[in-house]
Amino acid sequence: MSRGWAQLKPLLKMNWALLAATVALTVAGVLFVYSACYVSESEPVRRLYVQQMYWALAGLAASFALALFDYRRWIRHTPWFYGLSLFLLVFVLVFGIEIYGARRWLRLFGAMGIQPSEFAKLALVGVLAFVLGRPGEDATGWKAVVATFSLAAAPVALVFLQPDLGTAIVFFAIAGAMLFAAGVRWRIAGALLAVGLLLAGFALGAMAFPERLGPLRAPAEQTLRVVGVRDYHRERLAGFFNADKDPLGSGWNKIQSRIAIGSGGVRGKGYLKGTQNMLGYLPRTVAPTDFIFSVIAEEIGFVGAVAVLFLFATVIVSGMRAALATEDKQGQLLCAGLIAMLFGHVAVNVAMTVGLIPITGLPLPFLSYGGSFMIATLSAVGIIQSVHVRARREAGFTVD
Repeated sequence: MSRGWAQLKPLLKMNWALLAATVALTVAGVLFVYSACYVSESEPVRRLYVQQMYWALAGLAASFALALFDYRRWIRHTPWFYGLSLFLLVFVLVFGIEIYGARRWLRLFGAMGIQPSEFAKLALVGVLAFVLGRPGEDATGWKAVVATFSLAAAPVALVFLQPDLGTAIVFFAIAGAMLFAAGVRWRIAGALLAVGLLLAGFALGAMAFPERLGPLRAPAEQTLRVVGVRDYHRERLAGFFNADKDPLGSGWNKIQSRIAIGSGGVRGKGYLKGTQNMLGYLPRTVAPTDFIFSVIAEEIGFVGAVAVLFLFATVIVSGMRAALATEDKQGQLLCAGLIAMLFGHVAVNVAMTVGLIPITGLPLPFLSYGGSFMIATLSAVGIIQSVHVRARREAGFTVD
């Protein structure tokens, strides 16, 4: 028994603020997925919260297990994990389930499905920490940039083919954040940022205003098709720039989301009393997933939405503190990549629901419905806790 207790002692060194914020968000996720679905006429939809509860319990178990597991041992095996993730991304393109024209899920054990791209994010973070954080590795120059984006290019290309543009963007965000954390020179970072902004601006312009490209229109259209841009991406962009032009089509989700958030006021309409959600104006196909923040803001208002954002800030800051506390470069990079992944999802999802950016379909960590996403994000927290625990041990903290 004493041996078993000794194996569990590292849990006492966890970051309790990070644990409390994660559990609070996860519980809130189950509650608001229930709120987003309980009035549905479909029995399977009404019971989504039960599945979310099971996924949350599985994700928390994975989080605690990874907190106990030494992250340095995990990093050493990430090249294999990365290779397996690429295999699964290829496998899903061939044998995956097609839903709404996209192949992103693999069916396992009957009805259960997994989304390999969610775990590929963890694999990319791990392999980049392994490569950029090796002893004696110079991660400040162009060699590191080429290695980083070469490793990111393979999962990005495979995710584009599904197609899943939003998730592909997250891979690029992870790569850029880890290069910055590795200490890439400012001149190179500035050049990469400038190129990225130019490419993004050109892509958005080509999608939204193709008639203004003149002779470049044809090659631009072909390039967009090759990288996976579909008609619904254009419709979402058109709905962002002018939602009133097609309020019953491409602009519907944006308009209804903003109405839901605005109508919540300061204190909200009350739990299970969100009329935009209950009456189906906020579509039940997206309310428990991409637009869960709209449900939250309508029911518990500005105060509740700020509380949710505060919990996310606690997670982000705790991850940054874990990175700063350890002297192990691979541990620092691991935390940086995982925090970039989580922050990217939070920033994009919230900005999308309030109408600041086009709808991208990125879920909100811990809150949005989804099994693979829930387990992947909670696993990320567990890895951050593993870094935090071992940083305290190295700094001389002990638990008697």
